[in-house]
Amino acid sequence: MKKLSDGMTANPGEWVLDVRVGLVDSVPEIWRLLELQASLTLGQVHRILQVAFGWEDAHLHRFTDSDPFARLRPMDGEIPDTLQWMPQDWCEEPTDLPEEDCSLGQLLVRGSGAAFYEYDFGDSWLHHIEMVSRRPADEATPPARLTDGARRGPLEDSGGLSGYESILDALADPTHPDHTGYSEWVTAVKNSDEPFDPDLLDIAEVNRTLGGI
Repeated sequence: MKKLSDGMTANPGEWVLDVRVGLVDSVPEIWRLLELQASLTLGQVHRILQVAFGWEDAHLHRFTDSDPFARLRPMDGEIPDTLQWMPQDWCEEPTDLPEEDCSLGQLLVRGSGAAFYEYDFGDSWLHHIEMVSRRPADEATPPARLTDGARRGPLEDSGGLSGYESILDALADPTHPDHTGYSEWVTAVKNSDEPFDPDLLDIAEVNRTLGGI
């Protein structure tokens, strides 16, 4: 199985996918544009998305080939189960598939060029993954690279999008009754007393981290 490593180059016939990943329902949208080798396993893609959005890999996750929360049309009187890919050790149901055995390219083909990644089943951070384009890789192609995006990822355990937005509102208003409490909480979570900037995205730093995986 291919592993992410420094200096890894593409194999002959490898495809590079331009993949746009957006946090569903975020306004303004929190999104990333990534160059990813199609042969990366979903386990590897999970690690890449954790870095790209600033997550800390502290919760469960899964990939699906369709929106796991969409109201599905019943088939033969029954609502079909959504297939989901997760670490092999977590697979318990017939619809659970090992993420180690599926590549990004295979998942996107199943979903007609799109798929979903959910992180933290409590806060339910749902990411929409869409293939924008693809091209043959050359020998210098890294396994993963962030090329564009907007806004930093939400803070862990901030209560989903509604909770995160409430925190941002309180941080932006010194007269807000929760301003001091949330300011102290953010300082503890980030282990830094620097002002929290929800619009900050350091692409170069993300790529340095990806290069070290």
